[in-house]
Amino acid sequence: MKIGILQCDHVRETLQPTFGDYPQMITALFAKVAPACRFETFQVQAFEYPRNLADCDAYITTGSRHGVNDGFAWITRLEEFICELDQAKKPFIGICFGHQLMVKALGGVVDRSDKGWGIGVTTNQIVCHKPWMEPYQHSLNIIASHQDQVIRLPTAVKVDVLASSSFCSYYMLAYGDHFVSIQGHPEFIKAYSSALIDIRQEIIPFNRVQEGRASLSANVDDQLIAQWIINFCISRNG
Repeated sequence: MKIGILQCDHVRETLQPTFGDYPQMITALFAKVAPACRFETFQVQAFEYPRNLADCDAYITTGSRHGVNDGFAWITRLEEFICELDQAKKPFIGICFGHQLMVKALGGVVDRSDKGWGIGVTTNQIVCHKPWMEPYQHSLNIIASHQDQVIRLPTAVKVDVLASSSFCSYYMLAYGDHFVSIQGHPEFIKAYSSALIDIRQEIIPFNRVQEGRASLSANVDDQLIAQWIINFCISRNG
């Protein structure tokens, strides 16, 4: 199986020697559960896209420091590409920025959350179980790093809320049987999350910084999400 990585940003240059860039994080995430999986990266900020949707079996986005409402031309083009994927019923996984842009592209609303920053390890309850969500468990611990959130779901398409919490109502979503998205970052490791918190501590309230750092002692379900994503892609591609 070949997955196309739609790269929407770069890891800060000062952190890349330690943690690599976003495509390396994503390939590392899937290395244990799908070692034969192949990847190709497309720099969508530079308007680089596959020549044909069939070039990859599925597509996945990275996160981004930018917001989906920032108005950049590359974001508008990516919205259009998401709509093309939707029309073709092509498997697509949105992570954080991609999760939010999927919602916006299909008619929903994303905005700055009045609950503030989501950082560190967050716990979300599974509220809808799909067949590919195996092995199953009732909750997910995933690293988060975001200010914006999905405020309103699209109404013109069927959307199932898969995971939710009091902090983030629309944490993980499924659109029909071809789109899946998650607000968290299963590709982030705890050391990278800690480094981001350190860098941003001047702009994040002190109490939230302390909570975020303390949360990093929890176990994370990154490999479970990776398995679910691979199961989802296999269910669509056979």
